[in-house]
Amino acid sequence: MDTYYNPKDLGKFSEMGEGAPELWKKFNEWYGAVFQAGALSEREKALIALAVSHAVQCPYCIDAFTEASLEKGADLEQMTEAVHVASAIRGGASLVHGVQMKNINEKLTM
Repeated sequence: MDTYYNPKDLGKFSEMGEGAPELWKKFNEWYGAVFQAGALSEREKALIALAVSHAVQCPYCIDAFTEASLEKGADLEQMTEAVHVASAIRGGASLVHGVQMKNINEKLTM
């Protein structure tokens, strides 16, 4: 199946370090530390990442964090709820920006 995003490209992510290996190393160290258990469990962090992946619409991230969420013990119901949370925040953010539109409308139509 042809898609805009090639699922095989996710496996090429590490190639992004070829042009800047020191920055790639730092990114990987930080990224790895972020997803270690702390105040939040690894499962909770995977679910947050899955929700954010949907909000930023990254198909590679959706694939990776669906898998990570499952590996960390999340189920379909929890993952779906996380996606709904992201959708609600994204929808609310779009709606609240309508205030900007109303302000400009008021300014230009006075």
